Amino acid sequence: MGILSFIKEAGEKLFGAASTSAQAAPAAPDLAALNKTAGDAIAAYIRTQGLDATNLQVAYDGTSHTVTVSGEAADQPTKDKILVAAGNVQNVDKVDDQLTVTTPAAAPTQFHTVVPGDNLWKIAEKYYGSGAKNDVIFQANTPMLKSPDKIYPGQVLVIPPQ
Repeated sequence: MGILSFIKEAGEKLFGAASTSAQAAPAAPDLAALNKTAGDAIAAYIRTQGLDATNLQVAYDGTSHTVTVSGEAADQPTKDKILVAAGNVQNVDKVDDQLTVTTPAAAPTQFHTVVPGDNLWKIAEKYYGSGAKNDVIFQANTPMLKSPDKIYPGQVLVIPPQ
């Protein structure tokens, strides 16, 4: 548990319509309602990735650009994917990890923030000493990654233990 940092300008664009309508409204926006809508959108996005946890709760705080995720994931890989899916959303800067795990992993998970010029081969060389292990990283990040060639700067990837 803890806070994971993300780059808020990168990621899935889930808030476009809500942000536009909130800015167009003549009255002051209801921030609690906007935060709830954003939290619900992130939770729905997590579920569309085929990820879920018992009592999954997702809350968004637009002031700090923080998502708080709680509930109980079945295993560490599922927890990691939920956290990365929540954080790789545009306008999310941090994820407050309040998830527990039914079956904890023996080794801790690492995360990697993609920089310009990165590809899965280079990332695998950095963490595993062999670019040929790039498929391990790809598999750990599916279904969020649709193709090993489609990563972008600012994206955070799960790097599973060897």
